[in-house]
Amino acid sequence: MSRYKKMGLSISVPLILLVSCMQVAQAIPDPPFDPRRSGLATAVLAGGCFWGVEAIFESLNGVKEAVSGYAGGSKPNPSYEEVSTGATGHAEAVLVSYDASVISYGTLLKVFFAVAHDPTQLNYQGPDHGSQYRSAVFYSDPVQKETVERYISALNDAKAYPGRVVTQLAALEAFYPAEDYHQDFLVRNPDYPYIVYWDLPKLKELEKRFPNLISTRSP
Repeated sequence: MSRYKKMGLSISVPLILLVSCMQVAQAIPDPPFDPRRSGLATAVLAGGCFWGVEAIFESLNGVKEAVSGYAGGSKPNPSYEEVSTGATGHAEAVLVSYDASVISYGTLLKVFFAVAHDPTQLNYQGPDHGSQYRSAVFYSDPVQKETVERYISALNDAKAYPGRVVTQLAALEAFYPAEDYHQDFLVRNPDYPYIVYWDLPKLKELEKRFPNLISTRSP
């Protein structure tokens, strides 16, 4: 992660920087292909630092659990320090376990692309740079793959963002949970400078744009 996270610096971030760190989609369309399912299902999504992404999905009704971890690389059971070098190929990712009869995979994708991160930033998010912070969706079956493919095409066709979506789409080979101190980091450290400057604004945007999706157990 960036020096902001490791050192916990009390930095002053201009408002214009907070606004420019994420191109908020103003008219993001619904997924054009979103088959309904039932029962417990999982999604693995990467959108920069996993602290904020985890908190976003833990806020949603129908999500049972969100776990920060690593996916997309070649090294088994990587450590945070190893992933942070960018040499493992892994991205900081979040495993979302959800009740598909309450919230659909397509709805998770809509939140992911609308407020969880900026899908037009290639290999970085906000102050964090490197392939370990890339935007990625790791699909576990052909239906998830088709859903993501169609949705990314719809977002680009609708010009939902000033730039094109650069999100990587890859088959999920493995997911490795991150160290315990990364789990529920926002809930346990709401005053941490990085959380205040980069993640809490995303939660505010979630509440503003998707109030009907917020769970009563929201962080």
